[in-house]
Amino acid sequence: MEQHYNFNKIESKWQKHWEDTKLFKTTEDKDKEKFYLLEMFPYPSGKLHMGHVRNYSIGDVLSRHLTMCGKNVLHPMGWDSFGLPAENAAIKNGIPPQIWTKDNIAEMRNQLKTLGLSYDWDRELTTCHPDYYKWMQWIFIQFFNHGLAYKKKNPVNWCPSCQTVLANEQVVDGGCERCSTAVEKIELEQWYLKITDYAERLLADIDLLEGWPHKVKVMQKNWIGKSIGADVDFCIEGFDQNLCIFTTRPDTLYGVTYMVLAPEHPYVKELVAGTAYEKPVNDFLNKLKTLSEIDRTSTTLEKDGIFIGRYAINPMNKKKVPIYIANYVLMDYGTGSIMAVPAHDQRDFEFAKKYEIDIIPVIDPNNPRIDLYNLDEAFEAEGIMINSGPFNGMNNLEGIKKIISYLEENRIGRKTTNYKLRDWLISRQRYWGTPIPMTYCDTCGWVPEKIENLPVLLPTDVEFTGKGESPLKTSKAFQNTVCPKCGRSAVRETDTMDTFLDSSWYYLRYTDPNNEEELWDKQKADYWMPVDQYIGGVEHAILHLLYSRFFNKFLYDIGYSPSVEPFTNLLTQGMVLRDGCKMSKSKGNVVSPEEIIKEYGADTARLFILFAAPPDKELEWSEAGVEGGYRFLNRVYRLVYELTDLVKNVPDTYQINNDEDKELNYVLNSTLKKVTEDIGSRFNFNTALSSIMILVNELYRYKTLDTINSGLLKYAVDCLIRILSPFTPHICEEMWEHIGYTHSVYNEKWPVFDEKALIREEVEVVIQINGKIKEKIKMETNLSTDVFLERALDNDKVKVLIEGKKIVKTIPVPGKLVNIVLK
Repeated sequence: MEQHYNFNKIESKWQKHWEDTKLFKTTEDKDKEKFYLLEMFPYPSGKLHMGHVRNYSIGDVLSRHLTMCGKNVLHPMGWDSFGLPAENAAIKNGIPPQIWTKDNIAEMRNQLKTLGLSYDWDRELTTCHPDYYKWMQWIFIQFFNHGLAYKKKNPVNWCPSCQTVLANEQVVDGGCERCSTAVEKIELEQWYLKITDYAERLLADIDLLEGWPHKVKVMQKNWIGKSIGADVDFCIEGFDQNLCIFTTRPDTLYGVTYMVLAPEHPYVKELVAGTAYEKPVNDFLNKLKTLSEIDRTSTTLEKDGIFIGRYAINPMNKKKVPIYIANYVLMDYGTGSIMAVPAHDQRDFEFAKKYEIDIIPVIDPNNPRIDLYNLDEAFEAEGIMINSGPFNGMNNLEGIKKIISYLEENRIGRKTTNYKLRDWLISRQRYWGTPIPMTYCDTCGWVPEKIENLPVLLPTDVEFTGKGESPLKTSKAFQNTVCPKCGRSAVRETDTMDTFLDSSWYYLRYTDPNNEEELWDKQKADYWMPVDQYIGGVEHAILHLLYSRFFNKFLYDIGYSPSVEPFTNLLTQGMVLRDGCKMSKSKGNVVSPEEIIKEYGADTARLFILFAAPPDKELEWSEAGVEGGYRFLNRVYRLVYELTDLVKNVPDTYQINNDEDKELNYVLNSTLKKVTEDIGSRFNFNTALSSIMILVNELYRYKTLDTINSGLLKYAVDCLIRILSPFTPHICEEMWEHIGYTHSVYNEKWPVFDEKALIREEVEVVIQINGKIKEKIKMETNLSTDVFLERALDNDKVKVLIEGKKIVKTIPVPGKLVNIVLK
C-alpha cells in the first residue's frame, strides 16, 4: 500500500482531471442559489508573487466550500493586461507589447493552474483583446452621448529629453524616472469622465455597503470629501471679474487678511501683465514646474508665495486685502483660490507669519490659555464671534447660518456643497491601452466612431522610441480617417484610455464574456450580479473600487447593470511580509511561489498561506511554517492510507457504543461546527485548520484502541477529507479516490454537524493556582457554580497544594477552569 505523499504525481494528475472534465464550468441554474465570487484580476507581469497566492487561495477556499454547500458559484479569472510595462518592454527589448503580454499571460495562467484553483477558464477575459476593448469603447461612447465625457486643457508632467508625458508616479525628486531630466509642466488637451456628477450618489450609497470594511468606507468618504459651506464673491480692485472662493467657515469672513490664487489660475497673468510684478511672478511659476501636486500639498512643504500687486475687497467689511499666489494652492481643488484667515487656519497662519501679514482673530473660545492677540499658532475652536461687525456676540455655529443668509440676501454669495473629488482624467499618451474611439472633424468637432465600426483597433505600424507624445502618432494610417458623421477628412484621437477604465466593469463582462453581439445578455447579468464577495488588496480601496462603483452606477442608469452597487461584500487581504518587510526585488527578500511548489507542492503552499494568519492581517513568511504544513499533510496522508482497509466499503450508518466513540464523535462534530463557521462567516481559515489538526490527532488516538467502530471511523475520515479539500484539494482528491469513491470530492455535500453530539456529559476542567495549571479533572456538565467550585477544591491533589495557605479568592468558570489565588 502506497503511503508516500508524491505531490508532483498527485497534483498533475488531478489538475489534468479537472481540466479534462471541465469540473469548474459554471452556467446559470434558476433552481440553485447563486454566489458570485471574484478576486481582483492580475496584471500579467509574467510571475506570480506570494500576494497573488494568498489572494487566490482565499477565494478558492470559499468557492469550493460554497459549491459543496449547494451554491451555484461563479468563480472566473482574467487579465488586466493593458499598461506601461508592456510598452517599456517594447522600447527596451524591441518586443511588441502584444507578444510580451501574450507570453506573460500563458506563463501566469499555467502558474495559476498549478495552484489547483477552481476557475471557470471558459470565462477567461483579457482586457487587451479587441473582443474586450470593443465594449470598452462602446461604454466610452455612451459616456460621451450622455454628456459625461469631455475634453479640456490640463497641465501634465513632461520630460523634455524623452519627449513624453509622465504620470505623477514617474516623477522622482522632480526628475524623469528614466533619464533624471528635470520635469516640466505643459498644457495638453485631454479627455475626462464627469465622475463629479455622481459624487453625491457615490457618497450616499456607501451606507449600502454593509459588507465592506469600515476603513475602506472611510477612505472613500474622505476621497469624495463632501463639504457644505458658501461660495463668496470678492471684487478685485481695478479688474472687471470677481474672485469666487469656497469656504466651510463663512463665520470667519471678517478675519480674512489676504487672498491666495493657485499660480495656474487664469486671472494671474492678466492681473500682472505689464506691471513690475510680471517677471517675479513668471519666475515663481517656472520654479513651481519642478514640484508635483503631491509635493505641493504635503504638510511638510514650506509655504512659499509672492504678492502680485493686486487687492481684493472683502464683501463683508469692504476692506482691501492683498492677493498672493502660493505653492500650496492648486487649480484643480475648489475654485483655485482661497480666502486666508491666519488666526484660525494653521497653514494660513504660517504663511502670514512668514510674509508679515495681519492676523485678526474673529472667534473667542473663552480659553485663558489662548492669547487672542499674540498667537503662537492658529486655533479652530468654537466660540463667540468678535471683530465681526453686526455678528459680534453670536455663537459662531449660529453665525455660519446667519452669514450665509446675509450673503444670499445681498447677492454676494450662496450656500454651496463642494466635493474634493475631481473629474477623472482618463487620457494617456501611450500606445498600450484602449484607443479612445473619437475623431476630430473641422466641421463637426469631436465625433464618436460608429458602433458598427468598433473596435477601433490598435495599429501595428508604430515605432517605440520612448520619445514623442505617443507611438500612435507614428502611424499615419491610424490617424488619417474620415468623419463618422459627415464623411469628410478627419483625424483620429491618438490618446489611449487609463487602464483603470478596463478594470471598472470587467466583473459585469464575466457574466457573459463570449458575447459578440452585445455588452452581455441582460438575463445573465440579472442572474449573477451583484458580486457577492470581492477579494483584493487594500491598496485598491479608493481608485479601483470608486471607479468601479461609478461605472456600475452609470451602467445601471442606462439599463445594463441590474444592481446599484457592484460588490456586496469586500475582503481586503493583508500583505505577505518577510523579515517584517514587504517582499520586493530591491530588498532581496522575495520568495518565489514556483520554488515552494517545486519543493513542497501546491497544497503545502496553500496550507501555509491560509494557516499562518487571518486573511485580513499581515502574514510573516516562515520556512519553518511551510515545512510544518508539509509534515501535516504527510501525516494526514499516512493516516488515511492506514485506515483505508478499515473504512473502505463500510456502510455509512453507525451507532455510538461507548465513551471512546462519544469522544471521537464530539471532536468530529466540534470540528465540523468550527470549520463551517470559520469558513462561511468569519474567514478565519487559520483557526479552521487548527480544528482540523485536532481532529487528525483524535483519529490517530482512536485508531490505536482495541475496539473500533468502523462506521463511525469511516464517517470521520470522510468528513476529514471533505472539510480539508477546500484548503488542499489535490491530496484530498487522491485520498477520496483511495478510500473507494469514483466521483470528485468537489461534488460532495458539505457535512452538517450534529448539535446533540456537542453536548458532553463530562468535561475536562483545568485547575490553576495563581494562574498556573496544576491539575486537570473530569466533571459533569451543567453543574452550578457553587457545586463546580466545591468539586474542584475537594480534589486530593488540590487539597495538598492549598494546605496551610490562605485562599485570597477563587475564579470559577463552570465547565472550563477554576483559578485559585493563594497568598
